[in-house]
Amino acid sequence: MKGKVWKFGDDVDTDIIIPGRYLVLRDEKELAACVMEGCDPDFSEKVSEGDIIVAGKNFGCGSSREHAPIAIKGAGVAAVVAESFARIFYRNSINIGLPLIEAKNVSKSVSEGDIIEIDVDKGILKDLDTSEEFEIKPLPVFMLGIMNEGGLINYLKNHIGEIKG
Repeated sequence: MKGKVWKFGDDVDTDIIIPGRYLVLRDEKELAACVMEGCDPDFSEKVSEGDIIVAGKNFGCGSSREHAPIAIKGAGVAAVVAESFARIFYRNSINIGLPLIEAKNVSKSVSEGDIIEIDVDKGILKDLDTSEEFEIKPLPVFMLGIMNEGGLINYLKNHIGEIKG
C-alpha cells in the first residue's frame, strides 16, 4: 500500500470518526461523506482513494459502532496506521476488511501530506519523504486471511466447507 498521510492525534473516538447523528445511515458512501467530521468537517472532501490515516494511541476508542470503520473504508482510505487501537474498533475493522497497522512512534515522525508505503509481508512502513522506516506489528495469520479476502463475510463464504468440517 502507498498513499498520502492524513494525521490525527491520540484517543480519536468513534464519535469523532462518525458523529452519532449519522448512525441512521447505512450506505458506506453516505457515511463516508461525514467521516472524521468531528475533528475536520472538510475531511471527506479532501481525502482521496488510497490515502492513509496516521494517528497516535487508542484510535477508535468509544462506542462499538461499526459505522466508524465502514465510513473510513467508504471514503477510500487504504489503511489506518496508529500506535494502538481500541479493541472493538480493531475487530470491527478486520471484519469489514479495513487494514489496520500498528507501528510505534510513527505518529511522532510522519507528517501530514507525506507519502508512506506499507509492506505488510516485510513488516515495514516507510516514509517516502524522509526515508525513515518503522517496524510494523504483524497481524495474526487468521486475521490476515480475513483481511486478504475483504472481510469476515467474504472469508466465511469462501471457507464455509472447511468450517463445517
